[in-house]
Amino acid sequence: MPALTDDALITRIASRLLREPEAYDATAGMLPDWVPDTPPGRPPVPAAVLIALVRRPEGLSILYTERSPELRSHSGQIAFPGGKVDPTDRDAADAALREAWEEVQLERSEAEVLGFMPLYYTGTNYLITPVVAVVQPSRPFIPNPGEVRSVFEVPLDYLMTPGSYTTFHIKRGGREHSTWQIEHSGLVIWGITANLTRRFHDLALSPEKDLGPEGG
Repeated sequence: MPALTDDALITRIASRLLREPEAYDATAGMLPDWVPDTPPGRPPVPAAVLIALVRRPEGLSILYTERSPELRSHSGQIAFPGGKVDPTDRDAADAALREAWEEVQLERSEAEVLGFMPLYYTGTNYLITPVVAVVQPSRPFIPNPGEVRSVFEVPLDYLMTPGSYTTFHIKRGGREHSTWQIEHSGLVIWGITANLTRRFHDLALSPEKDLGPEGG
């Protein structure tokens, strides 16, 4: 079967996404990606991340950031642009695009939102809406030194290959759990970002015959 063109792949991805952000149902009993010893004493904090499909002459890629080592939370880790949804944000897409501008100067006018992935609940009590957009940048992304050490892209072809994903084991509170892990160009993506990338693969990137229950 011939490879899909970028436009055809974008159309297929968009067809598999939610048209609107998923609503949170407090009665649904959503389980976090890991269970802390002490349950949170407050409702989950809404957050949003941007899964940016960047158009390049050599093909589509996905944008990642390396967080600043000076940050108190998740310092030095690989992440998608994103953060908390502020009261002034219209919705998750607005929050994700605002954060992408603040973190790497991704121009909002150069991003077209394709849709949304289902909610992702973290053990740190964040309820993340992944926002998927295609981006046609007119200039290089510029990391905000207060938040981002570096910015890089991983070719979509690489992330479409199941063999690019391995398993990472971590212990919290004496209990071991696993996350997906992606190694690329000397950098290691793991935890929430790798899990979301794998969810994106399973939901939106897999060929029709490979679609099935989420793994990991």
